[in-house]
This record gives sequence, C-alpha cells and structure tokens, in this order.
Amino acid sequence: MAQHEREEKAKPSPEPKPKPELALEAKTETKVALEVIKEAKPTVMARPSTTIPEDSWFTPKRLLVIFCVISLITYLDRGAIASNGVNGSRGTCSKEGNCTRGTGIQGNFNLSNFEDGVLSSAFMVGLLVASPIFASLAKSVNPFRLIGVGLLVWTAAVIGCGLSQNFWSIAICRMFVGVGEASFISLAAPFIDDNAPVAQKTAWLAIFYMCIPAGYALGYIFGGLMGNRFGWRIAFFVEAVLMAPFVILGFCANPLQLKGFVPVESKRALAAGTAVSEVQEDVEASNCKDDSSLKAGSYEPSKSKSSSKILDQISSFFKDMKVLLLDKVYVVNVLGYIAYNFVIGAYSYWGPKAGKNIYHMNDADMIFGGITVVCGILGTLAGGFLLDFVTNTISNSFKVLSATTFIGAAFCFGAFCFRNMYGFLVLFAIGELLVFATQGPVNFVCLHCVKPSLRPLSMAMSTVAIHVFGDVPSSPIVGVIQDRINNWRTTALILTAIFFPAAVIWFIGIFLPSVDRFNEDSEHQASAVEKSTPLLQERPGGTAAGVSEEC
Repeated sequence: MAQHEREEKAKPSPEPKPKPELALEAKTETKVALEVIKEAKPTVMARPSTTIPEDSWFTPKRLLVIFCVISLITYLDRGAIASNGVNGSRGTCSKEGNCTRGTGIQGNFNLSNFEDGVLSSAFMVGLLVASPIFASLAKSVNPFRLIGVGLLVWTAAVIGCGLSQNFWSIAICRMFVGVGEASFISLAAPFIDDNAPVAQKTAWLAIFYMCIPAGYALGYIFGGLMGNRFGWRIAFFVEAVLMAPFVILGFCANPLQLKGFVPVESKRALAAGTAVSEVQEDVEASNCKDDSSLKAGSYEPSKSKSSSKILDQISSFFKDMKVLLLDKVYVVNVLGYIAYNFVIGAYSYWGPKAGKNIYHMNDADMIFGGITVVCGILGTLAGGFLLDFVTNTISNSFKVLSATTFIGAAFCFGAFCFRNMYGFLVLFAIGELLVFATQGPVNFVCLHCVKPSLRPLSMAMSTVAIHVFGDVPSSPIVGVIQDRINNWRTTALILTAIFFPAAVIWFIGIFLPSVDRFNEDSEHQASAVEKSTPLLQERPGGTAAGVSEEC
C-alpha cells in the first residue's frame, strides 16, 4: 500500500492547458514581429563599403553630386542677399534737393544699415538654434527625411522672402531660411563620409566644402544679374524653383540610413519583440499558476508616452553633449576652428575696406572676392587630397591643420607688411590658399573622433561654436580696434596674428591619444537586431522560440 502511494506521487502532474485565446494572440504578435524584422534586415545589411542598399537608385557619387548642388544653392542664397542687385541701397537726397530712388531690399523697405545687418543675424539665429535640434532628432527620425523637411522649410521661407512686405516679415523669413539650412548642414557631411571610398574620404569632404566659396561667388553674380534685370523678389523665387526637385527627392526617394543609427523598422521590430515577450511571460505565468485572467494593467498603454519621449530626448541630448565636451580631441579641434574662423569671418567683412585704405585699390571688392573664390576652391580641394595622400587619420589631420595654418598665417602676415600692392596680392593669395586647406581635415576630425551616432550633433555643435565665438563677434571687435588705433595696416596685422594660436591649438592635437570611431556603432547596430532575432524565430512545430513549452 505504501509502495502504491509512492508510485502515485512520483507520477508527473498533468500540465495545465494554455488558454486558447491568449496563446493565439501571442502567436499572432510573434509572427508580425518576425515579419517586421525580416523586412528590416536588408536595411541593416548594406554594402560593405557604404550605407547605401544595393537596390537603391543612389550611388555614392550621385549622393555627393546631389549634396554639392544643394550646398551650392544654399550658399548662392547667402551670396545673393549680400549682392548689390538684391540687397541694394537706400535712396539719397543731395543738398540741392535732387533725390535718387533706393534699390533692392534696403531701398524698398527703407532699412537703416543696422536693420539691414539684422537680416544676416536673423538667418544665423535660425541656423544656430535649429542645428542641434535636427541633430538630436536624427536618433528618432530618419536623417534623410529630416534633410527633406529642412529643405522644404528652406524653400517655403525663400518664397516668403520674395513675398515679404516690410522689415519684420523678411526678417522672420530669413530666420526660417536658417532653420531649413540647419538640417542639411548637420546631416549632409555624415552621409558623404559614410559613403566615400576609404582612401578618399577627406577629398570627398573637401569637394563638398568647396561649394561654400563657389556658392557665395555664384550668389554675387546671380543676385546682381537677377536683381538689376528682373527685381530682387524674382531672385528668391528662382532659388525656390532650383531647390524644389531636391525637396521632392527628399520625400519620395527611399530614405538612406546613417551609420550608427538603427533603422526605424528595426526599432519597431525590437519594440514589437519586447511587447510579445511581455505577453509570453504573462501566458506562462497564467499557465503555471492557472490564474483565471491576466492582470488588467498588463496591456494598458502608458498615458505619459509622449511626455516621457520628450524627456528622454532632452536627457539623451545632454548626455551626448557631455560626451562631446569630455572628448579632448573634439574640444581641441573645435577651439582651433573657432580661432581660425574668427580671422576668416573678419577677413570676409573688412578685407575689401582694409585693402582699399592700405593700398588704395580701386576695385577692392572684385580683387578680394576673386582671390577668395579661387584660393577657396583650390585650397579646399588641395587640403583634402593632401590628407588622403598622407593617409587620412586624426593625427595626420592635426599635422595638416597646424602646418598649413601656420605657414599660411606667415604669408598673410607678411603680405600686410608689404608696401607694394602687387607684392601684397601675391603673398596674400598664397596665404589664403594654405589656410583654406583646413576645411577637409577639420571636418574629418569632427566626424571621426566621435562614434557614428554622435556625428550629426558633432557637426551641429561645431557649426554653432565657430559662429557664436568666431565670425559673429570678430567683425565688431575688429571695428572697435580700428576705431581706437585708426590704422588699417596695424589692425589687419593684429587680426592675422590670431591665425598663429589656431595653429598652436591644432599642433597640440597631434599629441593627444586619438581613436577613429567610424565603425564603432555599426557592429553594435547590426548585433542589436541579430541578437533579438532568435527570440522571435518560429520553431518547426509552429511555436515561437520565445514561448516556453514547459513552466
């Protein structure tokens, strides 16, 4: 009898049957999540050397050309609004009572020089405020689509400039032009760096940044021709027409993905997998404990999802900013760039006036403009190809930055010491050719000293820093110095001397321990999805791998 009782106790107890409706629901959601992950995989598994999928219309060279044309159009707008044909001048009246009618924006709206200058400041405000915002949004919204949104805002704002009726309306529109351009500035360079050949990354960046002086030059010509022949408003409408195809492309083309950013589809798949695993746990618990029902709150969505998302984004932004500010390589690179841009910004504003006063040039605008455009294009390209030739590393970038800036500063300083105008022009042209060689290397460091997911923010904060602490305050500071000493040659020499601290700062960067983090996030990005896949794979019997067969 005792033996019979022991045998009865040894028999396994029958397994509780799972509730059919719960098992069916878990199985259905598992299949949906599995399908989403299967669809997301091709996006992650891109070409070995680029982030462009094999079936995409885009190729690396097409992407570079498209971004260069967009950059040309945006800087064409900057040059056009500064041109005499678009910006114009106020009407004047002589003592005899003879009055001339004003031209362009300033003449039509009768703007003072201060109000006219505010239009440039309004653009910068929009650009600097929106740049870090777009960079942060790149983590939750496809970056390629963000560029499309930015270009749409830019196009609408440019049309608004053409339709504006007074100072405030055009000032607000110029601010939104800056907002629209911010997305492109923050995200275009990372896309180009992702898809450039490994041995030509700096050269591709140099080609892209070459569009800055070229765009300005085209803007001066375009603004003069359009403004004088058809009126300043038409110039803005033509800019909008030129940008329209790229706005359509940004929304209609299959979006590309940046390195280090998990595609939206993969995020949804992972979220679906998490939700399914929670359901599975509830099913297992109910099966093991044979509860009558699952907890009522198990499927209730959080009521504060939107507010928590915003808080998460803000928290993520400050965490990323902390990482940037603690990165010595990034900080040293940007500090050198600020000092460099301080001089370049003042050159672009005061250069023609200084040249006219020191050397009595009749066509100072044309001479300085021509030197800047030619040397800007050739120097930018030369710097990029030089760094690729010596191997594009962060350490070599600092070597190129410090050497070209120091030697270029010596030539520019010597140029302003020359008494002869032609000697000045030769030395100044060589100096500008060398200092413009920094554009490719300095942006290469910004992109490669941080992990891929931080590159948009890295570019955005670099842009903010060089404007806020560089070219924006440099022009008024140089004006104050000139008012005090009243000698343009001495003022120009003081300004040029600031190139030397920039070279020294970049020289320090050579000795900092640096790691190229270009591929750091790509492996983590792929593994994040791959690791989640086995949890959602179906077994031969039709059961999801994540659903336990036994308690």
